[in-house]
Amino acid sequence: MSGLEAEGLRVRFGARTVLDGVSAAFQPGQVAVILGPNGAGKSTLLACLAALRRQDAGIVRLDGQDLRRLAPRDRARRLGFIPQTPEIAWAVETRVLVGLGRTPYIGARGLSAEDAAAIDRAMISANVTGLANRDVTTLSGGERARVLIARALAGDPAWLLADEPLTGLDPGHQLDACDLFRRLAHEEGRGVILTLHDLSLAARVADRVLLLVDGRVLAEGAPLEALTPAALDRAYGVEARVSNGPDGPAIDILHRTLRP
Repeated sequence: MSGLEAEGLRVRFGARTVLDGVSAAFQPGQVAVILGPNGAGKSTLLACLAALRRQDAGIVRLDGQDLRRLAPRDRARRLGFIPQTPEIAWAVETRVLVGLGRTPYIGARGLSAEDAAAIDRAMISANVTGLANRDVTTLSGGERARVLIARALAGDPAWLLADEPLTGLDPGHQLDACDLFRRLAHEEGRGVILTLHDLSLAARVADRVLLLVDGRVLAEGAPLEALTPAALDRAYGVEARVSNGPDGPAIDILHRTLRP
């Protein structure tokens, strides 16, 4: 069985249940977007899918295998993860930082020609070759975001998991990143799973969406199937107009609704 699958995930932070029996299946060759209001459990679910947070109950499987039973080096080669609030506290050149994505492959002799080629490909894909010799501490937030995408891609993972990867990007670079994620999935056959806040961008980039509310799955499916006006009202308390435009699904937020 190919794919990344969560079954019955439960996670508690103290007395609070963050994920409450979440099950979902993700397929290679698709972009999946996890949506939901603040506190819905999006980042926690993504961390469980990356084996970065241990769930209290349930299981995550990668190609039919318990993700927790895979060797850490094997997991790191197959899953690339981009955190929401990365810390870059040391002054290194951008290319050096991107090269850290090759850590699961590097042997005792250091970077090989194959590693260097993978770093080059990643920097081209993320459009950061012009930043190669820049000190990463001098980069803007948007530049750092693109560099971190490159670092994840340098590991050539079969799966790319990214927590709010469009934050800090200007509108043009947001669209570029969306195009990159779709190319990674549709042309290279990778599985891409993102958490996003922007509904319009999510509808644009996603093949499938998973809408969480209070740690549970409210809706899932293709964007126009899952992001109905009723579901968006339930999740966000807004009235929305959902349509299929020339550039794909479009979501217009009309106004806030009153709920008891």
